[in-house]
Amino acid sequence: MDYVNPEALVSTAWLEQHLTAPDVHVVDATYYLPNDERNAAEEYALRHIPGAVFFNIDEICDSNVDLPHMLPAPEVFSSKVRKLGLGDGTRIVVYDSSGGFMAACRVWWMFRVFGHTDVAVLDGGLPKWMKEKRHVNDEEVMPQPRHFSARMNNMLVKNMSQMMRNIDAKKFQVIDARSSGRFEGIDHEPRPTEKRGHIPGSINLPFTTLLNPKENFTFKTASEIQAAFDEAGVDVNKPISASCGSGVTASVTAFALNLLGHDEVSVYDGSWAEWGDHPDTPVGP
Repeated sequence: MDYVNPEALVSTAWLEQHLTAPDVHVVDATYYLPNDERNAAEEYALRHIPGAVFFNIDEICDSNVDLPHMLPAPEVFSSKVRKLGLGDGTRIVVYDSSGGFMAACRVWWMFRVFGHTDVAVLDGGLPKWMKEKRHVNDEEVMPQPRHFSARMNNMLVKNMSQMMRNIDAKKFQVIDARSSGRFEGIDHEPRPTEKRGHIPGSINLPFTTLLNPKENFTFKTASEIQAAFDEAGVDVNKPISASCGSGVTASVTAFALNLLGHDEVSVYDGSWAEWGDHPDTPVGP
């Protein structure tokens, strides 16, 4: 069983061969949780794949809400990414320093939300790239602004009201990408919330189940990904929305399903950061 959408995932060898292609633009989407005590922008400045621009999900976001890195308005996204030289007619390849499973998939999803589908994730990300001794540098990248036409695809996003209605309506399955300890309310959240647990009726499938942790967190084969969803009791042929802590690793779920040919998996943007602090939201089972 092969990926239905193999173009969404590129290898380090492919990227090295196409690094100077005029239509290929590389994005470093490295992101760390606050308690990681690491600065992604500083690390990018010290070391990045040649020509890569830095995409900060905490800056290219909706700054008017008190939730982490929520989707910005289409015009804000257009304005921000055009300055990075990312626009119409470009093939965008996104990586991060976690192997591609954190913000790389989030940024992949963001571009798709705003209508740009020619976007891929670098399998294994920066760790695999460096393990293979491929070139990195600290050179400042000065991109030429490029027009970006944002056309928002609302099918790929869910808000809290839609998630609340779905508890009774059950129009789509909800997959929670967090660890089982967080899903069960045993472990604390990286961003403390008033409540712990999960959205009633949701299915727990930790995003790490879809990756090879001993191989720089590359994605598993199509058959292995399919088996993970089957084992969790997910019907991949029915509508799905993914959730997590703040909408980042939920994008890994959406990306893995896209590899299998499911192009309209949505992400609950607010995820547990919103759900766990709202006074009206119910918690599990």
